[in-house]
Amino acid sequence: MMPHKVVDPSFVSLMDAHAPVNQLGSGFTFTEGPIWHPVEKHLLFSDMPADVRRRWTPDGQVSEVMRPSHKGNGMTYDADLNLLVCEHATSSVTRFRHDGRREVLTSHFEGKELNSPNDICVNARGDVYFTDPTYGRMAGFGVERPLQQGFQGVYMLPAGHRPGDEPILVSDRYMFTQPNGLCFSPCERFMWVNDTEQTNIRMFDVAPDGRLTNARIFASGISEARREGVPDGMKTDVNGNVYVTAPGGVWVYSFHGIKLGEIEVPQKAANLHWGGDNWDKLFICASTGLYSVQMKTRGHVEPFMGPKADLPQDLPAQHAAGLRVDAKRTALIIQDMQNDVIIDGGAFAETGSPDHAREQNVVENARRLADAARKAGVTVIHVWLVCEPGYPAFPQNCALFKGLKEAGALQRGTWGVAPAAGLEAQSGDLVVEKMSMSAWPTSRLEAHLASAGIDTIINTGAWTNMSVEHTARTAADKGYRVILPEDACSTMNADWHNASINYAMQNVAEVTDVDSVIAALG
Repeated sequence: MMPHKVVDPSFVSLMDAHAPVNQLGSGFTFTEGPIWHPVEKHLLFSDMPADVRRRWTPDGQVSEVMRPSHKGNGMTYDADLNLLVCEHATSSVTRFRHDGRREVLTSHFEGKELNSPNDICVNARGDVYFTDPTYGRMAGFGVERPLQQGFQGVYMLPAGHRPGDEPILVSDRYMFTQPNGLCFSPCERFMWVNDTEQTNIRMFDVAPDGRLTNARIFASGISEARREGVPDGMKTDVNGNVYVTAPGGVWVYSFHGIKLGEIEVPQKAANLHWGGDNWDKLFICASTGLYSVQMKTRGHVEPFMGPKADLPQDLPAQHAAGLRVDAKRTALIIQDMQNDVIIDGGAFAETGSPDHAREQNVVENARRLADAARKAGVTVIHVWLVCEPGYPAFPQNCALFKGLKEAGALQRGTWGVAPAAGLEAQSGDLVVEKMSMSAWPTSRLEAHLASAGIDTIINTGAWTNMSVEHTARTAADKGYRVILPEDACSTMNADWHNASINYAMQNVAEVTDVDSVIAALG
């Protein structure tokens, strides 16, 4: 077997690049849904088209547990070690008690049958989440029958859910084509859900009521013409790295969406889970086989795996290792953080910009980041929009520039053009002036970066959906790596900010937060 693919050097801290992928069993029909029992020390897995549930034990024995199994797919345990199963044939999520008793937890939404629950996970509060694509209504993987729902979503059974009650739809009704694998971050503040047909992974914030909010693309284009494999099963490790089935085996991403490497698997991988005495063995269901690989890391602690106290609570510290910054090759850009733009009494105060700047705590966050950057040896560059008095030769080709001139904003020598208090240039900082939204075309920015050998930009400022986004897009086109701490950016309101952060920025920048960048700077 070829060695695993190392894309980022940190991949070798997760596993040996030459670690063998051991075949534990073969000759099955199509394996899915592996789950390790922490007490009885065995692995359950689904042989879905064969309609049977099987058990593998460390002595190498494979035995049948249930036949028929209602074409069960994804499985997990709750905190009491009851088995939870997504059943394709019955369109149900079921619970198997220790005495073998089967309970239907849910099967309908808005009075109609669910499509076919596919994958499942449980958080520390006891909420059960599952995806509902249509695969279980196709021949082979389920029972061929007409659809009733008309959409594919992600659902939750809240803690205390009564068997038979309908689930809560926690995703947008029409966001997904075929939602499949899902998993929590170690702190459970975030969830990832992949879409097999769209070949991507989305990352969500988990709201206090359990709903999935603030959707953004985490990884895309997870498909290849020459290698089998699609986004299907997905899990996280204790540091929040994401493992997803993909072409050639399993692809591994950092918490911030950086691809770290690939685990090569002999067959098309469908699902995976952590197991073994120390939760440091990755079990992989792949086509007709069952495999395992020894890891250097271990799975994040799910409720059935260990006590709640094991869950990491300090997200930025936990995930700082996922973001790497070479100070000598990096510049921090603080753009348009000027009185007229974000401060009460400025020319644009009526837009709501000062209010959103306060909501984001943007001045203090940018100040903290600048202090940390200076200490780490990162070049700090202030980009200011400065207009000459009377606006001679200032472009009037668009509403933004016309409005700026009409408001009398950002004229040289005025209070409005000055940086917000706390964000003044310090000794050793650079200042560049511009006459455009983007920091690139009308300033000396690129000359400064080129002369210093800089290829990475930490991009902050106002307004998120205008100057900051324009700068990030052009930087990506020019080949720069862009890191975007979203809480060091602001605009006129949260909706505009979130639209930029969750969609455009996801494709051109590594979206993160100030604390994570500071931690990465050391």
